[in-house]
Amino acid sequence: MKPIKVKHITIGEGIPKIIVPIMGYSESELLEEIAYIKELNPDIIEWRADAFKRVADYAAVGHMLSLIREKVPNTPLLFTFRTEQEGGNCPMSLVDYFNLIKVVLDTKRIELIDMELLTDETMLREMMNHAKQKGIKVILSNHEFTHTPAKETLLFRLQKMASLGADIPKVAVMPQTVKDLLTLLDVTQEAKESGLPVITMAMGKLGLLSRLSGEIFGSVATFAAGKHQSAPGQISVSQLREVQDIIHQHS
Repeated sequence: MKPIKVKHITIGEGIPKIIVPIMGYSESELLEEIAYIKELNPDIIEWRADAFKRVADYAAVGHMLSLIREKVPNTPLLFTFRTEQEGGNCPMSLVDYFNLIKVVLDTKRIELIDMELLTDETMLREMMNHAKQKGIKVILSNHEFTHTPAKETLLFRLQKMASLGADIPKVAVMPQTVKDLLTLLDVTQEAKESGLPVITMAMGKLGLLSRLSGEIFGSVATFAAGKHQSAPGQISVSQLREVQDIIHQHS
């Protein structure tokens, strides 16, 4: 597994990195969240911009990125616009989605950006190349909020992400049974053995184990709740860190 260096942290070495989302609707809400989350000392902060009321206003997005960077200059920043199809808060056309991503990449105020696998491959490749030119790491992602695909499907998607040039492939699923959870963990372990620095999670209460056990199975990062959850099943940073430390001590 090739570790990914962003600012002072190395993703893929040691304890899985903790990512905390900010999901404010307004500029004032986002600044309140940043102040709150800064005290939690996460490894990475994710701006879930699909929750921002002015996300279609590129100037407002750029201004907000400047404010966030000013408040947390030393914390790696991940930009995510989660599409409505994959659990996001705001409808947006595919063209506008990639236009937004390009605008954000051009600001060079982030270290990581999320792009979704199941979009248009031509536009996706173009934006991934643009990210690499800007020195920004790409998390290529896929989210299933209703079920857990078959093991073969999940492995194919992770391998597809890697073949497209993703720095970190990511899948999130919704388990309906314990067997679904085990499928996700099995996929994670196989990806680890093949050298892929993946992020994986099973959402909801049933999937909690997957958020805690990344160091064992091979997920290089995990998401914890800030003032709000960005997905079902996220727990607090303090709870997550406590369990991670115990696992690390005995690994």
